[in-house]
Amino acid sequence: MTALKIRPQDSNVLHAIALFEGVKGIAAMTASIGLLSLIHHDIHALAYALIGHFHLDPEAHYPRMLLDDATWLQNANIRQVMLFACAYAVIRFVEGYGLWNDRTWAEWLAACSGAVYLPVEIAHMIEHPSVINGAVLIFNFFIVLYMAGRLWQQKKMKAQPLSL
Repeated sequence: MTALKIRPQDSNVLHAIALFEGVKGIAAMTASIGLLSLIHHDIHALAYALIGHFHLDPEAHYPRMLLDDATWLQNANIRQVMLFACAYAVIRFVEGYGLWNDRTWAEWLAACSGAVYLPVEIAHMIEHPSVINGAVLIFNFFIVLYMAGRLWQQKKMKAQPLSL
């Protein structure tokens, strides 16, 4: 079912959100390919070599984050992480396609999937406050709000009887 058109500007907003979802899908696919290339390497040693190459202190905040993530990746099942990243990318591509083509199901997907991330983003913002984390939280909040508003408006328009 195609979504009801509310305003001509809405298609521009939907297209922008669809492109954003596509970029997130591309980023996830790129990350999964990068992970695949690391499958037979000592990731922790690579992280230490990178830190040493740039003459960074391994105990400083960002190098420590890199080492912690490398330790996590070393212990993780890379194939499972890659499978999750690919599934995430497919969902983002499908959502982007649906939003680009003004599909109601895609608006539901965007609203629900965005809403699922909000508590995680709020907790992350509390734990690691930064301008970037705040911007991501606000941006995703407004996407969820926009999609919920469109869905609410469509429901109200469908409930109105046609006047002749």
